[in-house]
Parts: sequence; structure tokens; C-alpha cells
Amino acid sequence: MTNEWKARTKLVHSGTRRSQWGEVSEAVFLTQGFVYDSAEQAEQRFEKAGADEFIYARYGNPTMRMFEDRIATYLGFEDAFACASGMAAVNGALMSLLKAGDHVVASRALFGSCLYVLEEILARFGVEVTLVDGRDLQAWQGALRPDTRLVFLESISNPTLEVIDLRAVCKLAHAVGALVVVDDAMATPVFSYARACGADIAVISTTKHVDGQGRMLGGAICGPTTLIRGPIEAYMKHTGGAMNPFAAWTHLKAMETLELRVRAQADTVMKLADGLMGHPALQALRYPTHQAHPQQALALSQAPAAGTVFTIEVKGGKAACFRFLNALELFTISNNFADAKSIATHPATTTHQRLPQAQKDLLGISDGLVRLSVGLEDADDLLADLMQALERV
Repeated sequence: MTNEWKARTKLVHSGTRRSQWGEVSEAVFLTQGFVYDSAEQAEQRFEKAGADEFIYARYGNPTMRMFEDRIATYLGFEDAFACASGMAAVNGALMSLLKAGDHVVASRALFGSCLYVLEEILARFGVEVTLVDGRDLQAWQGALRPDTRLVFLESISNPTLEVIDLRAVCKLAHAVGALVVVDDAMATPVFSYARACGADIAVISTTKHVDGQGRMLGGAICGPTTLIRGPIEAYMKHTGGAMNPFAAWTHLKAMETLELRVRAQADTVMKLADGLMGHPALQALRYPTHQAHPQQALALSQAPAAGTVFTIEVKGGKAACFRFLNALELFTISNNFADAKSIATHPATTTHQRLPQAQKDLLGISDGLVRLSVGLEDADDLLADLMQALERV
């Protein structure tokens, strides 16, 4: 029955487990351990726990399991493991599936922490990593080898909003027997196309749109049960990367309004992009499904909208950009995105500050680049705020 439900229904009802009290709202189980009726039952559970049998909160919990079922069902995957943060999910997916001697091909346009895991941690343990221009299918084809174990990419890159032809990359990767792991933070769960395009695993930073209100950290690894309840669960439960039950409960409640929030935010992004297009103070404007983006046709072939974030490039470099940022009244200067409150970020001096200048130049992270995360405020108010701030440039 669950598979026949529409998306919004799944966000409200899938994965629900009720206690003997028959509560309407999902229960939050704030417990570290669980009691067994007998020594024999404890032995049996440690040998093989059933789907709704639990041992320790680091391994699983009824509230966490509800969230895992709900996010997996919504995204079209068999199973999920709930993680402490988005980066815990990235690290867990990569570390659990790779070993010394394996080869990875990844898009070079990645969040700084993802690059750190690939280039510093995995490389330290003998994993060979090849970075390519994710937009170039010939680069992917040239980098993939018979011993390539895994491909890693952001479906939409942070912060430059590059788009990758995911169907084509999945086809190339699967031809050599490689798994495809997609970081879906920018695409959002609502507009995710990872499963539809053939990805094996989607990594979600639930801190972003799932929570969506600036409260809780979280992440999820979604994929086939054989991988999620096999190497991924084994790695996560032994290394302590599991989500806490209270975060899982807040996520469950937030998912009830996920589609309503994210679709409204995406509509506002398009209104702001239309209103700012051609502004004399701007060098460029980027939102994947907007006409100003050079990859609009590809983006629209994969999803009807591209999330809640767009970028502008302010003429005049850092000084002009800082004048713009400091003049904003509704947009908050912060380094998060996908909040109910609109946020402005200067990646070159914050989230991507530690990248070498040559790498920033290669990725297009200029001193004038501003990442704008659009919240739930009125579109006209947000546009007026951006316009008055641009007057200061």
C-alpha cells in the first residue's frame, strides 16, 4: 500500500510505528539501551536482530527506524541509515564501501569537507582518487577504469551550482562495475533525481531541507538493503555516527511539511532570479533551471526545479560584495543553507576559505560570488531587500 501513495502522503505516514498506547504523533524513544525478557532472548537478538528489535541506540532505535523508513520510501530507495550529520553520512558511505587499493572517480566541484574526506582521509589509507570536471562526460569516461570501485559527485555542486548529466555518468560507471554515490544536498529530497537516474546510493544532509528550520544536525545514507544493512550499518554502528533519537523525531515532524516548504521556496527563487536578471551590479546569476544558467536544458531534463539556493556574482570583487552583504536586512549572513530564514553566504571567505586560490579559480569561487539560500519570507520583500543592498555596491 505504501508504494501506491503519492509523495506528500508518504511524507506524513510512511514508516509509522505506534506503541501500545496508540499515539497519533510519532513517539520519541529517548533510551540508550533495551531490556530483554530473558538471557536467551538477549543472546538471540545479538545473533540476529529482527526489523523491529533493538539492542543499543548506536545501532538503532524505534524513532530512528521510523525516520529511516520514511526518507527511504520518499526517495524511492529500499532502505536508509540515519546519521549524526550530512558529513557523517558522506564519510560513512565512502569509508564503509572502500578499502586500500580501490580507485574512486569524483567530480572536482565538491563541498570542501567532501574534498577533505577524499583527498586527505581516503588517500591516507591507500585509496586512489581521480578528480574530473563533472560537466565533461569525456573526462568521466577517460578517468573510469576496470578497477574503479566507486563514483562520487554532487548532483548540483555547492556553491557554484554546476549540473552533472547523472544518467550518463551512472551508465558509464555501471559499465565498469562501479557504484555511484550522489550527494543530494543542493537538489533537495523534494527534487532529488538520484534514484530515477540510476544512482546506487544517495547521501542526504537532513540538516538542510528536512529539518529546514535551523535546529538539528542530521544525515541519511539511502540505498539497497544489502549495502545499508551490510557494510554501511556495520561501519556506522561501530564508529558512532548514528543520529540521535530526538533529531530523528524532529525530522519526522518536519517531513510532514517538507514538500510545502521546499516547493514554495523554489518558486520564490525563480521570482528573485527573474527580478535580478540583468541588474547592472551583477556579473552573473545562476540557478540551474533558470534561463540565466548555461546548463538549464540539462537541469530541466532531470528535475522541474533545482532547490532553494541560487548564486549571484557582484561586480567589484570582495569590497563591493561585502558592502552588499552588510546592507542586507532580511537575508541573514550565515554559512548554512536550506533554512526557513533566507541566508547569504560569501563562500570564498567562509565555507571554502581554506581551498587554495588556484582551486577556487578552477571551481569559479570568486571574491564576488554570493550564495543565496531562499527561505519562506514573502518574495516581494526578499527582492526589495536584495535590490536595496545592490544599490550600495
